[in-house]
Amino acid sequence: MGQIVKLVAQRIALGLLLLLAVSVLIFAGTQILPGDVAQSILGQSATPTALANLREELGLNDPAYIRYFRWLWGFLHGDLGTALSNGQDIADAIGRRLGNTLFLAFWAAVVAVPLAILLGLVAVRYRNRWPDKLISGITLASISLPEFFIGYVLIFWFGVKLRWLPSVATVYDSMTLWEKLNAIALPVAVLTLVVLAHMMRMTRAAILNVMQSAYIETAELKGLSAFNVIFRHAFPNAISPIVNVVMINLAYLVVGVVVVEVIFVYPGMGQYLVDHVAKRDVPVVQATGLIFAAVYVLLNLIADIVAIISNPRLRHPK
Repeated sequence: MGQIVKLVAQRIALGLLLLLAVSVLIFAGTQILPGDVAQSILGQSATPTALANLREELGLNDPAYIRYFRWLWGFLHGDLGTALSNGQDIADAIGRRLGNTLFLAFWAAVVAVPLAILLGLVAVRYRNRWPDKLISGITLASISLPEFFIGYVLIFWFGVKLRWLPSVATVYDSMTLWEKLNAIALPVAVLTLVVLAHMMRMTRAAILNVMQSAYIETAELKGLSAFNVIFRHAFPNAISPIVNVVMINLAYLVVGVVVVEVIFVYPGMGQYLVDHVAKRDVPVVQATGLIFAAVYVLLNLIADIVAIISNPRLRHPK
């Protein structure tokens, strides 16, 4: 138990250090962008006096390291600042948007994870036969196509031609759960197709690796059916790499939804980020970037912890 606690503490410390490094990169990257924030807010007709006053108000005249520590201190206390483009509190706006993004990612995961594991088990059961080749071919074809292409194809067929589903994924609080699910059906389908192949292939590879073990041969000699051998003996012992790849893809579902949200005009974090990048709203870009990084690091940290708990060999790397 002490070894597990030590390894988990190390992973948490490394995650915090990584987030600190990412915060430095995000802040530095937004500061070296060309252009003047004050000029972009006031416009080209602004007088030098107005520009100087706004720079002083925004703290742009302070050294970069002071602005960084001020921004990081505020972030740690839940103060994300104010959007330069509309004067709204960033924390309030992100709270609503983050909830929408998590809602979309949750339902995509509900569909993609069980489906990927089931397809992986079927592919192993019929290894090198037509079901395995068909599943691998379809999933690899889906992952080879970019999200925007899949999204526009689904919009054209299911939204325009057949009119089965809405092309614009608009959700709001007064909608029922069924109405929300109907609205996000196409974005969920796109995200499922994007992450399905990776999870399915890793599930298949992990189970096939376990199938080479001696106890699997013993189970087969006892007369168990092929599916029972795979599901009851191989799958539980392959759970560690499967959990890792599932968590990585869940992180993508939360962080990598930017393109999908823009295509379907979904009111999530990705759409919020893109809108304010176009307006050069630096505080919003910094806050959303660091939140995306925190979610990604957190989900990978959970994957590491689950792998350590489920696989005793990782507790003794030597």
